[in-house]
Amino acid sequence: MGLILNLETATTNCSVSVAKEGVVLGIKEHNTPNYSHSEQLHVFIDEVVRDAGLQLTDLDAIAVSKGPGSYTGLRIGVSAAKGLCFSLDVPLISIPTLESLAHTTEADGYDVIIPLLDARRMEVYSAVFDTNRKMLRETRAEIVEQNSFASFLEKGKTVLIGSGAEKCKSILEHGTVSFKSELVPSAREMAQLSYAKFVAMELEDVAYFEPFYLKDFVLTGGKKKKLV
Repeated sequence: MGLILNLETATTNCSVSVAKEGVVLGIKEHNTPNYSHSEQLHVFIDEVVRDAGLQLTDLDAIAVSKGPGSYTGLRIGVSAAKGLCFSLDVPLISIPTLESLAHTTEADGYDVIIPLLDARRMEVYSAVFDTNRKMLRETRAEIVEQNSFASFLEKGKTVLIGSGAEKCKSILEHGTVSFKSELVPSAREMAQLSYAKFVAMELEDVAYFEPFYLKDFVLTGGKKKKLV
């Protein structure tokens, strides 16, 4: 049937949705800088499932945002997802956080979509997509500087979205660039992505799955800064 519970905890947004064949039946989310995921996540799960007229035993799979993002947030989401998979005996699906973030904005009018998550200082997690959300450059941890994304900015009108876009405003001076720093990853956008993986049987090994962490931040000039 394709009933999937989607969990997004990689950033400040604690977000839960339940969807049937990619169509969202219900969603509950709260975006706060206090990272209250540990208090809210299981409450949201219970409310979303109940409000959709379902029971946990009706679910066919659990999907979780795999990262990159907050270490603690990812651990909370993945732990909850794996616990549900084990208890319900359903498969686990992982969704790249930046891919779902890329779907939070309309693609019309843009040639390139660059989702970015704020890491710290001038550091971001980023990826690059075209208007069809086809990945043009893989997820990367990097330090923002004047030449960041230069080759992609030349391709046409570009939108930078997510918390990492804010720190780019004063550095990337290019006439084709716009910024949507208010957008956050959400379980709403995960719905279609997780259903596509469910149909394709792109599933994770529940016992061994771990969040996607990035440890290194790289300057365009080739210097590398190691996180501690």
